[in-house]
Amino acid sequence: MVSRDEILAYAAEYLELDAYPDYGPMGLQVLGSEDVGKIACGVSASRDLFTGAGEAGAQLVIAHHGLFWDKDSRVVDRVLRGRLKALFDYDLTLAAYHLALDAHPEIGNNALLASELGVETEQRFTPWGFGGKLAAPVAMSDFSALVQDKLDRMPLVFSYGPEEIERVAVLTGGAARYVEQAAAEGYHCFVTGEADEPTKHAAKEAGIHFVAGGHYATETLGVRALAAKLADEFGLQWEFVDLPNPV
Repeated sequence: MVSRDEILAYAAEYLELDAYPDYGPMGLQVLGSEDVGKIACGVSASRDLFTGAGEAGAQLVIAHHGLFWDKDSRVVDRVLRGRLKALFDYDLTLAAYHLALDAHPEIGNNALLASELGVETEQRFTPWGFGGKLAAPVAMSDFSALVQDKLDRMPLVFSYGPEEIERVAVLTGGAARYVEQAAAEGYHCFVTGEADEPTKHAAKEAGIHFVAGGHYATETLGVRALAAKLADEFGLQWEFVDLPNPV
């Protein structure tokens, strides 16, 4: 068993947590067991995640989307009470890492997805994403098939760019609003998690391919990699609690 506080301090430093102001408190969110022998991780805080983590024998659960956000009510309603009860019942510590985990150059969602898709990351796209070239130009149809293969789900594609693509920007999750910025920066294709209602016409008018691979599907990589990193660093077990989401 390893000290919970030692693990959380290491994660905060490794992710440069203070460098990424967020929409809510990041890092420790709910205090549980002082000692950790196993880490569970998942994309979004939920009662099912916490129950799955507890049943897996974990003492620390890591989520990308945590329990608390600035815009939320401060009332502990029925849903939040149920989630907290699951954490308390299993004596689980909850830690959440959002933008800092998106942005990390080694284990971040964007760096890992770009690598999976063969994008040679050359520069930041926004403070959190990455953009770069493919090894060689490919047909857009082949690239969308690669996205489907890597994420194990059919992406939503608005195909309005060139027949072959070479420059790709990746910004996972709910980042459809950046499609015009991607086009303005010379990318042929923009990969994110989900579309907004205006996205189709924005992509068409900007002349860029838009690929939405799923908010959940594009953001499983980071929490897995972080849990594996912490487990390796401290000699712990880890497990991903998969709760597939069509969004």
